[in-house]
Amino acid sequence: MTAGPIRIGNASGFYGDRFSAVREMLTGGPLDVLTGDYLAELTMLILGRDRMKDPNRGYAKTFLRQMEANLALAKEKGVKIVANAGGLNPAGLAGALRELAAKLGVDVAIAHVEGDDLIQRAEELGFGKTLTANAYLGAWGIADCLDAGADIVVTGRVTDASVIVGPAAAHFGWARDDHDALAGAVAAGHVIECGTQATGGNYAFFTEHEIGVPGFPIAEISADGSSVITKHPGSGGVVNAGTVTAQLLYEITGARYAGPDVTARFDTLTLTDDGPDRVRISGVTGEPPPPTLKVCLNGLGGFRNETTFVLTGLDIEAKAALVKEQLEGALKARPPADVQWTLARTEHADAETEQQASALLHVAVKDADPEVAGRAFSGAAIELALASYPGFHVTAPPAAASPYGVYRPAFVDAHEVPHVAVLPDGTRRDIAPAAETLPLSEVDNEQLPAPFTQAEVRRAPLGRVIGARSGDKGGNANVGVWARSDEAWRWLAHRLTVTEFKLLLPETADLEVRRHLLPNLRALNFVVEGILGEGVASQARFDPQAKALGEWLRSREIDIPEALL
Repeated sequence: MTAGPIRIGNASGFYGDRFSAVREMLTGGPLDVLTGDYLAELTMLILGRDRMKDPNRGYAKTFLRQMEANLALAKEKGVKIVANAGGLNPAGLAGALRELAAKLGVDVAIAHVEGDDLIQRAEELGFGKTLTANAYLGAWGIADCLDAGADIVVTGRVTDASVIVGPAAAHFGWARDDHDALAGAVAAGHVIECGTQATGGNYAFFTEHEIGVPGFPIAEISADGSSVITKHPGSGGVVNAGTVTAQLLYEITGARYAGPDVTARFDTLTLTDDGPDRVRISGVTGEPPPPTLKVCLNGLGGFRNETTFVLTGLDIEAKAALVKEQLEGALKARPPADVQWTLARTEHADAETEQQASALLHVAVKDADPEVAGRAFSGAAIELALASYPGFHVTAPPAAASPYGVYRPAFVDAHEVPHVAVLPDGTRRDIAPAAETLPLSEVDNEQLPAPFTQAEVRRAPLGRVIGARSGDKGGNANVGVWARSDEAWRWLAHRLTVTEFKLLLPETADLEVRRHLLPNLRALNFVVEGILGEGVASQARFDPQAKALGEWLRSREIDIPEALL
């Protein structure tokens, strides 16, 4: 237990992130802890399929290769490593790390956290047949491992912020009911866990900065839970109020951000400038966590396939209608269970290149039978090559069907989930769930600011005055939007209603859309129910993770007060 700030860096926002980031973070400047987030809903499915092939697999192999290249350096620098790269097999990864350390001659203490994997109890818990079933654990198993002297802690499915909260809790000796401090660390963890999205990556106003190759983020967390978000000196990208706001809004719902250890009130935090590439987060209020834990369930949904027809020049609609009629006729004896057609009118009149003169007609199919979704479908599409619209061609040759996954969330009483810290000496320590809990509810603070009114307006893209960041949560998408001035916020809060949102994004017109206010960030968050079907692995829509939904919104034109432009 110490009183000084703890400097926690991140080197991975997803399985497949920049391999060199671990070395960059270890050599770029001082750190106390280096973390990595390797798990997403889709990743759990990928690891589940790995485990089906070999029960000894199921963890992020990239992390092991990164440690092979950097373990000695981390030990030399005195930097502890905490990562959720254990996936479905944290014990297996811990064992592989011990073998690696022995081979390299590096003396490190390795621990792991387990208990999140509920696959053996899926039927008992009412989840039904599923490939993976993992509860989101919290930070206290990590903290116990670090308190026991671990240099490296690997976990399975903990919440993304837990790899940051655990080291902070161990460093400061926080108690389980230090809710405000824990909530502050959750906010810091939420900002840095997605890596370079906090330092200028995927940033709405990227043209205002020299982004280059963004450096990975760092959170300097203090004893009260407040933090400064920054990056190593000289690394690329930028940290400012906008990049931090964007990440705070990423993949959340309302003002309450619930986790297994604390519910953080994102409507209470304050952002202040702390110097170049330094933004302070303070004032976060915490509440007891809910009594249940979220569970990520992934199953195999069937098989899918797709073909994209290129339609060039004149009569685009008629060409699309012809090939659609022909292909559906060819498949009528045994049509796939699900067929989705999408016509993207990307062509330009009197175009100077053939590509600019072309539209794309995409057809995607799904079926439980790999033959029906496979060559029976793609072969039928190619057989039309000499018998359909003029200029017929497709973007890829016929292919077999590929399996797709289905994600669904579940919730389980926290007492039903084991949470075990396996210390460096092999001792197993059970981590109790939170003693004090509070069922999650919406914040009733729909207090709108005074409206900003001006008679003179101009039609312009919404993105001229607001930023946005969007992402996926299972089958739902969230779109966080924020204003950069008090005047723009006063206009935005009144103008961008759910009704207006649906008008601007017609794909959402028939879906349930919920709007949440975060006045302290001058922000709105929209949650769009069901737009992603059964989750990213099911590939239900163009942009299956809704990463660009916010940019589509920003591109839409609306009447904006002249003073804001």
